[in-house]
Amino acid sequence: MKILPDPITLSVIQHRLRAIVEEMGEAMLRTSYSQILNSSRDFSTALCDPEGRLVAQAEHVPIHVGALPFAAKSVNEFFKGKIRAGDVYLLNDPYHGGNHLPDLTVFVPVFDGERMVFWSINRSHQSDIGGATHGAYNAGATEIFQEGIRIPPLMLYEQGKRREDVYEMIVLNVRHSRDFRGDLAAMIGSARVGERRLKQLITEFGSRITHAAVAALLDGAERQVRAIISKWQDGVYEGQAFLDDDGHGAHDIRIHARVTKRGSDLEIDLTDSHPQVTGFINSSYANTYSAAVVALAYLIDPEIPKNDGAFRPLSLKLKEGTVVWPRPGAPVTLCTNHCGQEVIEAIIRALAPVCPDRTMAGWGRRFRMAIQGIDPRTSKPFIWHLFQARPGGGASSVGDGWPGAGEWQAAGGIKFGSIEVHEVRFPLHFRRHEFRPDSGGDGLYRGGPGGELELVIETAQPALGNTAGDGIKYGACGLLGGKDGRPHRYWLQSTGRPDQTLRTKETGIVLRPGDVLNAHSGGGGGWGKPEQRSAADRARDTILGLVSKRES
Repeated sequence: MKILPDPITLSVIQHRLRAIVEEMGEAMLRTSYSQILNSSRDFSTALCDPEGRLVAQAEHVPIHVGALPFAAKSVNEFFKGKIRAGDVYLLNDPYHGGNHLPDLTVFVPVFDGERMVFWSINRSHQSDIGGATHGAYNAGATEIFQEGIRIPPLMLYEQGKRREDVYEMIVLNVRHSRDFRGDLAAMIGSARVGERRLKQLITEFGSRITHAAVAALLDGAERQVRAIISKWQDGVYEGQAFLDDDGHGAHDIRIHARVTKRGSDLEIDLTDSHPQVTGFINSSYANTYSAAVVALAYLIDPEIPKNDGAFRPLSLKLKEGTVVWPRPGAPVTLCTNHCGQEVIEAIIRALAPVCPDRTMAGWGRRFRMAIQGIDPRTSKPFIWHLFQARPGGGASSVGDGWPGAGEWQAAGGIKFGSIEVHEVRFPLHFRRHEFRPDSGGDGLYRGGPGGELELVIETAQPALGNTAGDGIKYGACGLLGGKDGRPHRYWLQSTGRPDQTLRTKETGIVLRPGDVLNAHSGGGGGWGKPEQRSAADRARDTILGLVSKRES
């Protein structure tokens, strides 16, 4: 006989699941070692069932979570019949359900008696994952083997005992092993928090009620999402987005979405996208699916749980050998941003005519620089990732875009952290860090401004930098009559030498002591027709310095 929990019990369990993944995130934030995790928060926590169905997720980095079910299925299938309490599993390979190699994932199985009933999961971007260049982003890579160590489903702990040979082999293959050890311990601790809390939940409500509630929550999310989609007009809609380049000679790389809406179902067809390319903008299948899930999540009500049920109305068609589903072995490290972000853009542009009030304009694109050097104050090596001067968020039907909010695939989930803390921890000086006027796209609602950064390199000897990003040619897209955001601009100033314009995909950039990195990031896209923006809003933009007088 099927159990149906009463509405109050169902609500309590739903909020408890949400509280569990949030507590997992807090544990990670407070115990991780690397700047990219404890300052920029580039990690996500989630719960899945043994079949890989997403049960709950915290609001961290959206692009991570849609791919997690593929990874959970990979681990479950590889170790089926051998999973025991106390085990811990790892995975990062994009061709086994990872997003890209820097995103290492920890899986802790949760048992209800003798039965494994949940995976408690932490996916975190590592400061380094080995490979040919520091910081995980190798713009020169032409195959995945040049991007870092690949970890298929792997058992790290067996019934509570760590496999030291496996552990040391992984640690040996990354730079800065101390930070990696600390971050991995934090990830495992975070997932074990989830394990403990889930066991407490099962003990409190009982096994049958808990599992019945989970099933009901998934079904309820599906009903809510289908109710929204069913109100949109049936039809076939198309949208596209372009990347600047792949760093290896391919330009104007197109992502094309053909979205068929029938009843409460959405079929997203990306088969007409650009063939796979040489560089690292190819997207693994799991990452592309995750991007499609993110696009749908942005179009539904925010209070609807983003679980497996919410995404059941969506189906995806891909063609192997394209940039959105490359053949195994292709480099993919930049895919969580690009072309993941362009997949989101193409889908939302396609659906904008049928649900305009639910759409938002494009967010600024990514620019990351990873710097490797020696800190003269400690004589120790460091790797620092640029998260400052974030681009602007896209405007929507309810208001202007957020300033300096970051990229679409994270929607503000990744932070840049305290400037002062960065200066204490690294030999860097932030001479200027402020909003970039006139960078947000005009519209009824204006795109959020990007940033302007002047960063002084204070090492005693030259450091090395590499870049990863896009958006020097194509800015964030405007929507429904709104204007595009302004593209990025980056350059390096060195005493006695001409300014050096930086590309978004290059390695081996020499940063001399005293050099100044100038980063001017793009703004978000505008929403709606500019002529409909009120005079009061335009005056306020000018007063705040977000728009210059000559532009107002």
